[in-house]
Parts: sequence; structure tokens; C-alpha cells
Amino acid sequence: MAAILLDVDGVLHVSGVPIPGAADAVHRLRANGHRLRFVTNTTIRSRSQLADLLRSNGIEVEDDEVQTAASTAVRVLKGRRVLALTMHALVHDLEGLELVGEEADAVLLGGADETPETNLVFSYMNLARAFQELEMGADLYCLHRNRWWQTKHGPFLDSGAFVAGLEYAAQVEATVLGKPSPEYFTAALEALDADREMTWMVGDDLESDIAGAHGVGMRTVLVRTGKFRPDIVERSRVQPDGIVSSLAQLPEWIEEHL
Repeated sequence: MAAILLDVDGVLHVSGVPIPGAADAVHRLRANGHRLRFVTNTTIRSRSQLADLLRSNGIEVEDDEVQTAASTAVRVLKGRRVLALTMHALVHDLEGLELVGEEADAVLLGGADETPETNLVFSYMNLARAFQELEMGADLYCLHRNRWWQTKHGPFLDSGAFVAGLEYAAQVEATVLGKPSPEYFTAALEALDADREMTWMVGDDLESDIAGAHGVGMRTVLVRTGKFRPDIVERSRVQPDGIVSSLAQLPEWIEEHL
């Protein structure tokens, strides 16, 4: 049986609204004996909050089956003083880090949201504080650098724009901790004790999901939900091993292509 990594936003739901057939597809994948891990760059909910949301949508999932970029941040940045510009919901998942307001060894940027709270996270004063820390020698990290994300209201600007702005201003390069970093995918493989050649990544984003998984030797399936745009797929050099209409079609597709 295969190991399957499932992206969350755009694959299982969009802004909390479940994608039709997703819950049943997860049930069938488990019934067929596949090992699952839910891998996400989301930065607006903690791991437990996200698991609760998925369960409320009828999806069978345990908290420890959900992997976020925050867990990678804790592993990479433990022992360092960290200035974290993240949504409040993520603070619990960053437990184990020394979070500070000044004299930081590292600056960590989380993600943007469609709520007013984002305006506080990425206020001018917060970004200026981060810039000053970078000027004084702190390293720049980000949970992801997505340019935009799909919401029920349409595409919204994501935190990649703020990452790029700090890189430009401070003349530094950010280290990405979430998808598509190899470290993130490697952690998922280790959690499932899976061979990369027998592991599938299922996502809606060519860059963070498909290209990232290909980079570590995994196979990939792109869904036509969430961020999927046919014109982007046609122009891209990155191509998935398969494309399905939605997660609802994945169980049959996987059985045919194992």
C-alpha cells in the first residue's frame, strides 16, 4: 500500500468549507490500507484547531497525523531567540521556542489571513522591528512564502510578499521551513516510515506541493480544486504525475496507478 500526503487548504476544504467528496475519499483511502499524513502550510490555525476543523467536516484524522510548518520551526530554531510575526493561533504550536521582542537570533514570518488580525501581524512597526533585527545580524526564516492563497472570496494576498519585502530591504535570503522545503517533506516521510518512491503527494499548488515533492523523489497528483488554474499548469515546466478533478476521484485513481 502507498503512503499518501494530503494537502489541506484547497484539497480538503477552502476557507473551512469542505470540498464535496473529500471526507468519503479519506475514509476509502484508509479502508484500502494506505497510510495518510495531512501536510499543510496553513498559519491561521494551530494543529489541534485544524484537526478539529477537519473532524467537524467529517474527515477521520488524529491530531498527530497533521503536520504544519510550525513543527519544523520548533525543530530548526530551538535554542535560539526568535522574533515571531505569526498569527496568535500558532503560538501554542511554537512552544519550545524562546520568543522575544528584541535582540533576536532569528526572525520568523508566519502567514497572512483574511481577518483584521493580519493587519496587526504585518503592521509597519512589526515589519520595521523585523528589519532592524535582520540589520543587526538575525537570520530570516518563514513558515512558507506563498504568493497568494485561495479563499471562498477568491484569491487573497499571502505572506510571501512580506517575505520578499524583508529580503529586499535587508539584502538577505529567507529559509523556508514549510512546503516546498526538502526538510518538510523528509519529516513527513520519516513520520510515515515511508519510501519516497512509494509515496504520493496530493495537492493543488504546483510550486509548494508538486515541485517540492518531486524534489525529494516522490510521486504527485494535482487536484482541480483550490488554487488549480489550467493556464498555469499548461505554462509550467513542473508537471504532476497525474491530475484528478478533486480528492473524491483519488481512491480509484491511486488503485489504477500503483
